[in-house]
Amino acid sequence: MELVVSLAIGVLAGSGVWLLLRPRTFQLIVGLALLSYAVNLFIFSTGGLRSGAAAILSPGETGTLGAYADPLPQALVLTAIVIGFATTALLLVVLLAARGLTGTDHVDGRERER
Repeated sequence: MELVVSLAIGVLAGSGVWLLLRPRTFQLIVGLALLSYAVNLFIFSTGGLRSGAAAILSPGETGTLGAYADPLPQALVLTAIVIGFATTALLLVVLLAARGLTGTDHVDGRERER
């Protein structure tokens, strides 16, 4: 399971960086989104990949902490998802406004000469 998650993080991060280096603004936004998904998945995986483990201890319950999931990375990822969604929506509005003003969606505002 850890190998699959590690490969998913690597593919998402690599694709995100590749799209960040593209000349069009929409590809840049998609690259930022993929990179944020990779970081979220990485943070989520640091909490431990346990299936069926409780995140919160019951009152008066004792036992080894290895049997429980860490809720802090889950809370951080949930917050990052909300912030990432709002940032992506804002970037898309700025993209549409810039496209309307300049007539192009290139990062530098100029079409490449052919």
